[in-house]
Amino acid sequence: MIWKNAYLDYSVRIIKLVERLPNTRTGSHVAGQLLRSGTSPYPNHGEAQAAESPNDFVHKLRISLKELRETKRWLLLIQRIPLIKPVEKLNDILLETEELIKIFVASIKTTEIKNIDKH
Repeated sequence: MIWKNAYLDYSVRIIKLVERLPNTRTGSHVAGQLLRSGTSPYPNHGEAQAAESPNDFVHKLRISLKELRETKRWLLLIQRIPLIKPVEKLNDILLETEELIKIFVASIKTTEIKNIDKH
């Protein structure tokens, strides 16, 4: 996957998954939450790219990281209930979510270290 488009591709996968959730009270609630948190990293990453300072950059990345961690929890809940069968269909998106979390954590750490070194 080309990381330049990773966040856009991830949002598309989340949207497609949300559309597969059942049209029940539970499905609708989880769908709304997952749609919000799972598509948030894409525009937030764009905000980070336009950050006004290293601290602003880290702040915006942390927002994306928070949303990805929330998304992971919603995906685990969908898998546990299960709202999508077979539950193995969620394995790829869960792995991708973990990869993105690791990328954001590494980016935050790298930026913080570089920012400390400047002072």
